[in-house]
Amino acid sequence: MAKIADTNEKIAKAVTKGYKAVETTVVGGYKAVEDAVTGGYKKIEDGFVDKFLAKEGETVEDAKARITGIRKA
Repeated sequence: MAKIADTNEKIAKAVTKGYKAVETTVVGGYKAVEDAVTGGYKKIEDGFVDKFLAKEGETVEDAKARITGIRKA
């Protein structure tokens, strides 16, 4: 009976190890896609603000703060 329990434990460890590997790969891939999409959006947003909303000599950050009504301390 102990042999079956040992075999069962080995199978459980192998399955868990495989699951963790898949989980790590999927989560890592999702984070890479999320970072790429977020970074791309930020570049487009900054370009739009710079081109159409920023006043002469105003930085993108200053323009965003002015538009949203947030004041720098």
